[in-house]
Amino acid sequence: MPAHLFITCRLGMERVVASQIRELDSSAEVTPSPGGFQGLVLVSSSSNPEQLLGKILAEVVEVESAHLVEAACRASLDEIVSTALKLADRIKPGESFAVRTVRRGKHSFTSLDVNVAVGAALKERTGALVDLENPDKVLFIQILQDDAYLYVASGGELRRKMGPGKYPMYEVFRRLVVAHEPYLGPPEAAYTMGTRVGREVQVFEVGKLYVTPIGPVEAEPLYHFLRGLFEGARSRYEVQKRSYGRGVHLTQVYVQDMYQFVRSRLGKPLVICEPEGEPVSRVADELADFLLKSLKSGKEVALMVGAREGVPTGLFRYADYVVDFAPGIVVSTEFALSSALIAIATVIHEKLASELSEA
Repeated sequence: MPAHLFITCRLGMERVVASQIRELDSSAEVTPSPGGFQGLVLVSSSSNPEQLLGKILAEVVEVESAHLVEAACRASLDEIVSTALKLADRIKPGESFAVRTVRRGKHSFTSLDVNVAVGAALKERTGALVDLENPDKVLFIQILQDDAYLYVASGGELRRKMGPGKYPMYEVFRRLVVAHEPYLGPPEAAYTMGTRVGREVQVFEVGKLYVTPIGPVEAEPLYHFLRGLFEGARSRYEVQKRSYGRGVHLTQVYVQDMYQFVRSRLGKPLVICEPEGEPVSRVADELADFLLKSLKSGKEVALMVGAREGVPTGLFRYADYVVDFAPGIVVSTEFALSSALIAIATVIHEKLASELSEA
């Protein structure tokens, strides 16, 4: 199927996109979901494809990406390689490149086969460096059954969750110890809050979680809170294992009286998160330096979060910092820890990222 423009959109939005493109150019032949493949729209027979592309990007908000098709061929490995070489001059001297293939339909080769074959041919032809992480140019090869569509785009279009200039914060959170007061209300409420806190702590892959009741407490609500905590953490952990392309840390859980937790860590870094503290924005730089210095020296940094009663004010004198992450806002128990961790990530990320770029 010939095409001037190759367009992607969210599943189910194909006909909406096609309708709007027809309004922009009545001469265009627009095919939503070509070959039954959702999330795609092909445009052919446009009187001015480049002008239409500009209008689509400016006016059709449902479009995820849109590109001029620079070359097309039958979907055979040899033809794709020879066609890709016709675009070799799009990679300038000194530029790096990558090849990205998306294959839809049944073929005798894989997307990886195409990437390797085309990448090797382009490298030999141009002498350019292959950079899979941060390329200057990307050759996209879109295969739909018997047809292949090729176009070159800026490397900036490779939107990555962990692109250049980002530091993986889970590496920091794995080295934190969190002390969290349990929610000890009615059994069902305690269980529900436990599942939320469990998911919350596992989302960030916190190294260790200490459930820290204050003095003697009733066993039944604590039991239900812990039951929910383990279920919430485990359910999130299973999702992470299936969906992350890396190893996942399962947060270790302990129980210790809050006073004894502080006593056992005298002299070790401690940050308490309570509304009585300094606004985090006011101490951001010194807090960031303190945290990074402590972590680099191999010390465990503890973060304390309260619940219904909050952290006893008498413990504040043992903390290196008492900080308020949202002045004037009463943060509910299930959001307290995530608010604190996100604030810490915000405070220290730029320093970590700059160190990473200099390494």
